[in-house]
Amino acid sequence: MAAVNALGVTARTAAPARPQGRAPASAVDLDLPLLIAVIAIASLGLVMVASTSLGLAERQFGDPFHFVIRQGIFLVLGAGALGIVLRVPLVVWERLARPLFFVTLALLAAVLVPGVGWQVNGSVRWIPLGPLHLQVSELAKFAAVVYLADYVVRHAEAVRTTARGFLTPMALLCVAGLFLLLEPDFGSTGVLMATALGLLFLAGVRLWQFGLLFLTVSTGLGLLAVLSPYRLARLTSFLNPWADPFSSGFQLTQALIAIGRGGWLGVGLGNSIQKLFYLPEAHTDFLFSILAEELGLLGVVVVVVLFGFVVWRAFRIGRRAERAGQAFGAYLAYGIGLWVGLQAYLNIGVNLGVLPTKGLTLPLMSYGGSSLLMNCVAIGLLLRVDRETRRIGVGARRVAAAVAARGRGGRR
Repeated sequence: MAAVNALGVTARTAAPARPQGRAPASAVDLDLPLLIAVIAIASLGLVMVASTSLGLAERQFGDPFHFVIRQGIFLVLGAGALGIVLRVPLVVWERLARPLFFVTLALLAAVLVPGVGWQVNGSVRWIPLGPLHLQVSELAKFAAVVYLADYVVRHAEAVRTTARGFLTPMALLCVAGLFLLLEPDFGSTGVLMATALGLLFLAGVRLWQFGLLFLTVSTGLGLLAVLSPYRLARLTSFLNPWADPFSSGFQLTQALIAIGRGGWLGVGLGNSIQKLFYLPEAHTDFLFSILAEELGLLGVVVVVVLFGFVVWRAFRIGRRAERAGQAFGAYLAYGIGLWVGLQAYLNIGVNLGVLPTKGLTLPLMSYGGSSLLMNCVAIGLLLRVDRETRRIGVGARRVAAAVAARGRGGRR
């Protein structure tokens, strides 16, 4: 069997015997535990969307399966997008990082143009595309991760040693955050900025510079929250939702009632009372509360553990990519892990009443086409990082084996 060593010299080696019952190395280039966890989260999400939306869909559209059918279609489209992204080399994403980010900035600006953006519940966050509606904030989170991963690789030294190195990407992200705030979408702005700060920290920004940047961003977001009357109302209602349970605290108090009713094992799938027009947005932002009511603490623990596993797996993939010299892939994996983990736990925190109410979906679970599609694309990219890292490892082992075999042949 011919093999090529590091110098390009062809060597003859015997084909190693494959152990019985084991798959060939080429078949094991996918992180199956991660994929299984993602499938479990998305499947449970589809079940919960069905459980939470039947009555609402019947009242609004005359079809109890309206939301669950659409969620199922988006799930199929998301699986297709994941498969496509899994086949695209990382070098392509590296080349597209900057164009993708600036196109996203243009789309964020376009959302605010009268007649282009589509308004729902007082927020202009969508661009109609025929039967679909693109929520640009979801694309913005993904584009920001790809852009930052590319930036910290290209400017690694500047990011670690100069203020300009990390202030440049943050300035561009502040522009994106400004567009998001004008929609308004404070929750997505927070996720975007927190993910960016996390990536810059992992990239090696000096601790005092990171602390100063973190303090500046936190202070700015805090001032925006306090100076806006409706955001301030949300903050005060979060601190004591029972003070006004029929107005500003209504959604949170209903969510807490749902969670309290769930107990240890829940009231049973489909048996929620709070989803029957008590808890608004039960199939989107507050799906977790109904899950807690129907599946109890056991269901809550399962969901938290699954998301924790996905985040841990993402950081594990990033660490392996970094060791293999795949810096861009490593920061992509770290960024995706930060994004998915932050948004998941912010959503859960809001449902539990430990964080102010924000319009953030639970990744891979809540109803929403744009969110589900972009989450699937992100997972596909994460699996691609893992695949390329595995192939680098296999290639390195084959070269080492070839060199060792050639050395043994020379000694003979």
